[in-house]
Amino acid sequence: MTSELTENPTDGATVPVLEISPVAMETVLGLLADEGDPESLGLRIEITGTRGVDFVYDLSFDELSEASGDDLVCDLGGISVIVPGSSVEQLRGSVLDVPRNPTQGGLVIRNPNRPDPLAGVELHLEGTVAERVQQLIDQQINPSLASHGGFATLVGVEDDERVFITLGGGCQGCAMSRMTITQGIDRAIRDAIPEVTEIIDATDHSAGESPFY
Repeated sequence: MTSELTENPTDGATVPVLEISPVAMETVLGLLADEGDPESLGLRIEITGTRGVDFVYDLSFDELSEASGDDLVCDLGGISVIVPGSSVEQLRGSVLDVPRNPTQGGLVIRNPNRPDPLAGVELHLEGTVAERVQQLIDQQINPSLASHGGFATLVGVEDDERVFITLGGGCQGCAMSRMTITQGIDRAIRDAIPEVTEIIDATDHSAGESPFY
């Protein structure tokens, strides 16, 4: 059974902020047992920034006594989890798990949320819909995808509403490419160019490999 961290675990709230899979729980408890005075520690999970289309996380064992009033703290079946208030909404719905590839070690966070690709960005887009999409790809999308060794290419625009894009480099064949299109690029284009109603991934993913997952 997966353990869940809810926003208000004592008042019947059911919306999970974070879940921990049984295998991940076993790993975390094993690591915690090697710490001095493990009963005084909690697993702190914090979003510390962004890297391309993904969040950057920091996991550490911290003293429970040092948790601030803004922190969300909950006991999940043998381990206390601490989530800073600033990370709660960005983590909501996430699962702490182990990699799907059994040869990989460590832990992974499967987060359905993605950073706002336009946060803090001042865009200057001009021209037709196609020209503005291309400018957005050049100015924001490809610099973000570069951290994954990938890039996006505009194939074309239909009726100024439907945008066709392909992914190349590290994104081609990547198991996360569909999520990259729907949650990253899709959001960036729709937010910046309201006329666009649909973004279509025209990539031949069968021609690529899965370099990351």
